[in-house]
Amino acid sequence: MFEFLQSLPGLYLGWVKSYPMLSAMIQFAILGTLGEIISKWLIQKSFRYPFSFLLTLWKMLVWAALGIAIKYAFQGFTGFVEYLEAHAYLPELGKIGKAFAISAFMNLQFGLFLVLAHRLLDNMGERKMNWKGIHKSMLSLLWFWIPAHTVTFLQAPDLRIGLAALWSLVLGLILGLFNRR
Repeated sequence: MFEFLQSLPGLYLGWVKSYPMLSAMIQFAILGTLGEIISKWLIQKSFRYPFSFLLTLWKMLVWAALGIAIKYAFQGFTGFVEYLEAHAYLPELGKIGKAFAISAFMNLQFGLFLVLAHRLLDNMGERKMNWKGIHKSMLSLLWFWIPAHTVTFLQAPDLRIGLAALWSLVLGLILGLFNRR
């Protein structure tokens, strides 16, 4: 059993390297949806399952699609910051500065689109138009996602998507705690 546990990091990294898009989709589908479920449990102070089967499938599909978009954004904004740094449009940033710059550029540009797209897709799945609290979601880009993704971009590239998916679960937990009735 101990040998199996020791082999898990290698198996995970092999899976992520061999199937980068599929692994992004699966990680976000599971962890993002789980974050929403936990958030609802905390808000309602009840462990009653909050979604129908079809809505759960819809949420998993939405998170899977977001996972693909995020995977591309990670690659694109990393290259963007590296280009700016290489051509002296940004000063030499160092490891932490570069991680912060990638996170800030990504969240302040792509993040706004992602928040709106996520809410629109949630509304479609729930068959209602609910834009209540969208400003809080946008503010989470500043207080949560920029710091969280700064940590994410300090990691090896093959670990970033898994950590980002885990951050989605963490944000669900935080929002559930802050929005308890």
